[in-house]
Amino acid sequence: MIRHTVAFRLRHPKGSPAEAAFLADALVLAAIPGVTRFERLRQVSPKNEFDFGFSMEFADATAYQGYNEHPDHVAFVRDRWVPEIETFLEIDYVPL
Repeated sequence: MIRHTVAFRLRHPKGSPAEAAFLADALVLAAIPGVTRFERLRQVSPKNEFDFGFSMEFADATAYQGYNEHPDHVAFVRDRWVPEIETFLEIDYVPL
């Protein structure tokens, strides 16, 4: 199992319609084959610079690779992520 996580801060003002639209439109990622346990998360710790996170799981590396190459993921990254994200940290975990 691979748990894919990303913490991020949007370029949009907090509470703005653009922020809400980005978070709503990210649900397209949950429908990609192989994605399980997709979550959109609000970051609440004062210890870092991020506001939101996404977390999802994949059964194995093949499922994760399929997600990365899926046209809906590629389009989301190109059309939404790159222009709308100010900063992010991506971490992929496997259980010990």
